[in-house]
Amino acid sequence: MANAGNEVLFKKETVAKLLTRFFKEDKTKVSSDAVILVAEMLKVFVEEATRRAVKQADSEDCDTVDIEHFEKILPQLLLDF
Repeated sequence: MANAGNEVLFKKETVAKLLTRFFKEDKTKVSSDAVILVAEMLKVFVEEATRRAVKQADSEDCDTVDIEHFEKILPQLLLDF
């Protein structure tokens, strides 16, 4: 994952490796369009998780976001995706 300014970016090669890692057959391929789509979905997921964790920390009057804030928002986040 790279950060260009405030934008979250995932390397296409990394996403492709993650996708193909769990294929049962070596002949199975993933298209470049699928890699781009999954990378965009990962970006949206990470950005939304960040927003929700920050909001959770704010609601608890915390100056920093901690893992506990992420853990609190995770169940609903996973249901929403």
